[in-house]
Amino acid sequence: MKLKKISSTSNKYVFEISDANAGYVNSIRRVLTSNVPVMAISKVEFKKNDSVLYDEMLAHRLGLIPLKTDLKSYNVPKKDEAESAATHAVFTLKVQGPATVYAKDLQPKDKSIVPVHPKMPIVKLLEGQELEFSATAHLGFGSAHAKWSPGNVSYYYKPKIKVTGNANIEKYPPQVVKNGKIEANLINTAQLIDACRDVSEDVKITYDDPNTEFVFTIESFGQLSPAEIVQAGIKEFEKQIIEAEKEISKM
Repeated sequence: MKLKKISSTSNKYVFEISDANAGYVNSIRRVLTSNVPVMAISKVEFKKNDSVLYDEMLAHRLGLIPLKTDLKSYNVPKKDEAESAATHAVFTLKVQGPATVYAKDLQPKDKSIVPVHPKMPIVKLLEGQELEFSATAHLGFGSAHAKWSPGNVSYYYKPKIKVTGNANIEKYPPQVVKNGKIEANLINTAQLIDACRDVSEDVKITYDDPNTEFVFTIESFGQLSPAEIVQAGIKEFEKQIIEAEKEISKM
């Protein structure tokens, strides 16, 4: 398997995978989505809640707030394990209305575990209303709940694109047009490929059979960088392969 970087930003990483098959690439996607641990609020103890939202609704909202994650300082808690500084992060909040309560109002005990989006609204308090609680977060996996998913991970088959003749540009997305002509290299996302396929014979999109080239995209929700997601995911993937080999050897 070979990898080639196409583009990268602070929260998105796109690269090509070649000399691989769909089953292997999809296994990587599933591991990155479901088996990379990230931090999320899992327990909330309310001391006062005069807001319009029930405790359960607020707890659900708090759980979906992406939190910066430190995989070096925290461990995934084991079943029935007591809370500790190495397994759980604690937040407190106390706000009196009138005010809009934002994610930035969460006061972390560990300053490295903070909301990714400080201005994410939680609830609005009216005059005289109060909200006070303590919340506990721990590392978890997307396979258990979406709040522990590190990001969107997807892939598509890399096509062969050929532009011939003078295609009617009005039938195609403006993103693929440059200087009055359709540029094959601008048809570079799954959405644009779908939009340009079978529109006319002037733009031909074909695939090898079998196809061994893929375009892989990792878009982080912010808890971890795309590079950290890949590193943690590959370690988990290798671990699963070793465990599978052990089970097969017992047969």
